[in-house]
Amino acid sequence: MSRSIWHLAWPTVVEVALQTAVQYVDVALVGRISAHASAVVGLTGSVNWFMNSAPFAAGIGALACISQAAGAKEYYKMRVASMQSIFMAVIIGLTFGTAALVLSPFIPAWLGAGDDIAAEASMYFSIISAPMIFRSLCMVQGSVLRAAGDTRTPMLVNGFMNIVNIGLCFFLIYPTRAALLFNASITIPGMGLGVRGAAIGTAVSFSLGGIMMFLSVLRNESVNPVGVPVAIDKKVMGECVSVSFPVLLQRSVTCIGQIVFSALVVSLGTGILAAHSIAITAEQAFYIPGYGMQAAAATLAGNSVGKRDEKELSRVTLCSIMLNAAIMIVMGGLLFLLSTAVMSIFTSDAFVIKHGASALRIVALSEPLYGVSIILEGIFMGVGDARAPFYTCAFSMWVARILPTLICVNVLGLGLNAVWCCMVADNSLRFVIYLIRYLRGSYKRRIDFTYKPAEV
Repeated sequence: MSRSIWHLAWPTVVEVALQTAVQYVDVALVGRISAHASAVVGLTGSVNWFMNSAPFAAGIGALACISQAAGAKEYYKMRVASMQSIFMAVIIGLTFGTAALVLSPFIPAWLGAGDDIAAEASMYFSIISAPMIFRSLCMVQGSVLRAAGDTRTPMLVNGFMNIVNIGLCFFLIYPTRAALLFNASITIPGMGLGVRGAAIGTAVSFSLGGIMMFLSVLRNESVNPVGVPVAIDKKVMGECVSVSFPVLLQRSVTCIGQIVFSALVVSLGTGILAAHSIAITAEQAFYIPGYGMQAAAATLAGNSVGKRDEKELSRVTLCSIMLNAAIMIVMGGLLFLLSTAVMSIFTSDAFVIKHGASALRIVALSEPLYGVSIILEGIFMGVGDARAPFYTCAFSMWVARILPTLICVNVLGLGLNAVWCCMVADNSLRFVIYLIRYLRGSYKRRIDFTYKPAEV
């Protein structure tokens, strides 16, 4: 079982790493300009995460439907679900992209940003949001491919996106400058666009990624929608939405909480905001393996439900938890030990490095708990139990993170360390609630394991 999980997981681990690298490139290259530039890019990070919530939810709905259909050997249904995923991706991309462009002038002010960074932050957010339809296609179609067992293609597409992003950012962010190569002086051309250059590079990479992922689905025999009626199938779409909608609510509530969380940090000053934003980005690299394992666990759990094999579902869940817990213990230890070095990748500002590294050491202690939560969340979604993660995340985010942060910052006058302790409290409470649900078996009570799918 562990081999099956790892076979699906390792390309997804690399894919998530490459997705994270897109943001790393922006933050790292822009961070070399100034703490001000880091704050500009980081300010709307939580809103950008919110923008991804709908395509992420649609992808989870498609993954659950297609993986269960694959387990039940309902091959035509897999292609129908693939067609429904295209409808969802396009509608989401157009809706959220339009909303982002309309609201981008106001978002920085809503987050409490001062006039010194508001205009640039609005510009950065509007540029990276413009190709939202392609970003949506990239995320949703990537989930479709993973549900069909193809985890390598999304990995390769994200690798190409990173090459494009890094290349464009390298030339767009900085002005033309001289450099030494083997003791010889060379001139490196550049546009000197700063934050705007980083946004353009990211937008172009998103656009190319969406196109490539869509074409990859068309080449996959299992989920190729060509030949399927170009229409909404109420039954299959209903199955996808029944999983997607609670996931969307969960991500939305969590994202709104993240936005409020970031807005509270804004009041601590530009330097602290830069440290907080960079630390949030830096931490992502250390739970990449967890999200790679989550995608594999969700797919295999969906297959088990499709087969109506309760024993296999239990093996998938337990094996995934043990593997991910071990991995996240290692990653948490590395994050604790390398916190200062990691912050130094993104900025040379000593103040930002000091406060960001301190925050990373705090959250490193909860990485193993967060890793188990990631796996259990994926299992729940893979079997179609998407409401539990929504209720759990909403409760833990607002009770254990937002309210205590509000008290720590606005009442007690505490700093960034206290804010990140509230984040650890959120992660810990979520772990406890998920673990109780898993031990009770509540997540699989609605599944009829007595029914066996007919051979096709």
